[in-house]
Amino acid sequence: MEYRQLGRSGLRVSTFTLGTMGFGGTGWASVIGQIGVDGAREQLDVAREAGVNLVDTADVYSDGASEEILGKALGATRDEWLIATKARMAMGTGPNDAGLSRHHLVRAVEASLRRLGTDHIDLYQVHEWDGITPLEETLSALDDMVRSGKVRYIGVSNYSAWHLMKALGVSTLNHYERFVSQQIYYSLHNRHPEDELVPVTLDQGLGILVWSPLAGGLLSGKYRRDGSAPAGSRHLTEWSEPPVHDQSKLYDIIETAVEIGEAHGVSAARVSLAWTLSKPGVTSLIVGALTTEQLRDSLAAADLVLSDDEIARLDAVSAEPLRYPLWHQAQTSGDRLGPADLPRLRPYLG
Repeated sequence: MEYRQLGRSGLRVSTFTLGTMGFGGTGWASVIGQIGVDGAREQLDVAREAGVNLVDTADVYSDGASEEILGKALGATRDEWLIATKARMAMGTGPNDAGLSRHHLVRAVEASLRRLGTDHIDLYQVHEWDGITPLEETLSALDDMVRSGKVRYIGVSNYSAWHLMKALGVSTLNHYERFVSQQIYYSLHNRHPEDELVPVTLDQGLGILVWSPLAGGLLSGKYRRDGSAPAGSRHLTEWSEPPVHDQSKLYDIIETAVEIGEAHGVSAARVSLAWTLSKPGVTSLIVGALTTEQLRDSLAAADLVLSDDEIARLDAVSAEPLRYPLWHQAQTSGDRLGPADLPRLRPYLG
């Protein structure tokens, strides 16, 4: 297992992170997994054996049950792990039970600490943008949490690039603790982050944690053009996260990953994960699984090295067209592009 620096922090995290959305599995999360304490311990053991040192959860996963199960499963091994969790989503029906106000964040972090059975959270992430609460209020509350020792590092998830840049600017101006990472959806199925979010990461020295690097299982190789899919599968039906806008292209990607996987004697899932892990700015891939066998297969992608030609094939089949102003920059600004611009625009330069 490789360990990479998380942004500009001194924290080193494994290139794979154990995801826990399936811990508890109640309500909307029931289709993802219904893993109890014993199952969680088993997954933690498999992940630790592979060298994983970071586990990711959120207060909203099964209304706090994921955090509770994780805390019980970790038990005396807590200090062997880095814990990342999140807050922002609704945890009740009251007018202040959601968002990034100081009121909600203070209550949220205290509740997460209780559920996790710990005195600190290693990486506390705001789960989504809040366009109503002033950034100064959110960031000063997070700064206080770091200074109090309840939180070690802070990050964001699902921000737009302008949201992130504005937040970093407010932090710099007010000398608040700075975000060290962003957690985003990035995969062969979704390369939109390469337009803005990856360049921000490279320019501002952030780390990228990738959620759903297998597109919720779509890139496992088990979904095929003939309509075959895993028993009990939820995708391409009423479940729309992540959304699929072009099924034909999705199957082209899957078939290419399957072919490359067959050449290596590994699953399409491993190929898809290895491709994402090779991309600029990516620090760690968050993988969850219904079974320990699935988890072991995903974690084995840490040892898969794709050739330049194989990466190029996957790049080509999953390519996204340049949106404005990127196509214009590629045509007119190729002589003065910086390190954060080039990963996206280099293939289009003459």
